[in-house]
Amino acid sequence: MVVEAGRNAIKSANINPKDIGAVFIGSESHPYAVKPTGTILAEALQVGNNYTTADFEFACKAGTVAIQVLLGMVDSGMIKCGLAAGADTAQAKPGDVLEYTAAAAGAVFIIGNKNVGAEIKGTVSFTSDTSDFWRRSKQKYPSHSGSFTGIPSYYKHVTEATKRLMEKQGTKPKDYDHVIFHQPNGKYPTTAAKKIGFTPKQIEKGMLVNKIGNTYSASVLLGLANVLDCAKPGERILITSYGSGAGSDSFDILITDNIEKIKTNKTVKSFIEKKKYVDYARYLKNTGALK
Repeated sequence: MVVEAGRNAIKSANINPKDIGAVFIGSESHPYAVKPTGTILAEALQVGNNYTTADFEFACKAGTVAIQVLLGMVDSGMIKCGLAAGADTAQAKPGDVLEYTAAAAGAVFIIGNKNVGAEIKGTVSFTSDTSDFWRRSKQKYPSHSGSFTGIPSYYKHVTEATKRLMEKQGTKPKDYDHVIFHQPNGKYPTTAAKKIGFTPKQIEKGMLVNKIGNTYSASVLLGLANVLDCAKPGERILITSYGSGAGSDSFDILITDNIEKIKTNKTVKSFIEKKKYVDYARYLKNTGALK
């Protein structure tokens, strides 16, 4: 999934893959415990050898952490541009409530400072040691604290990060055209948006959980990609990720005139329309729960 998304991102950005100086992938489901996913992706994308890579983990917000790190590297002049990815194949124990929204997806963004289609104007994070969701080493399925995942975990971190971003940027809810929150289900982001003062219309374009489920590390990035597919110059976007453990990263993004140059016909919507349903037995077999 991340290779497909990476190829689309490079084509959309119209860059030479060898100009990519860093490849960072955030995920809860890296294929190896000891061996980076980044090298596999970079090889497939023909990035070359002059790059650095690392696999990021922070539950469902590892992809936004990758973006923050690349922002610093690009701004400092260490690299021309970098690749940030969020991808996951959600794990859920058969019969667990997590299984009802378990999904899989990958989203990739090129972070640079030339021909930018969406400019990140500011970012903040809010983090604490809150154990609402975890998976120990060698355990196949994660554990969670039920409704504790919502209060005080998800709501506290998402609302605090979002409010602190707006305080830093001097903005209010009405200043944003689109708002995207992490989507473990349909209730959490809708409730959080209402608590802060956002309208249903502001979160409409970024809500994908009702179409494809919870894609973990790809969740907010996929929502952002869907918004960018239809965004217009001058529009402002706020996104806030959430990762159990726990923390949130919030971003203030401004759409530039270059947005039309990087749009392609390979939209998020076009991929969603290709989905095919399988029965539960095949799902269990595909996920390895049924041998």
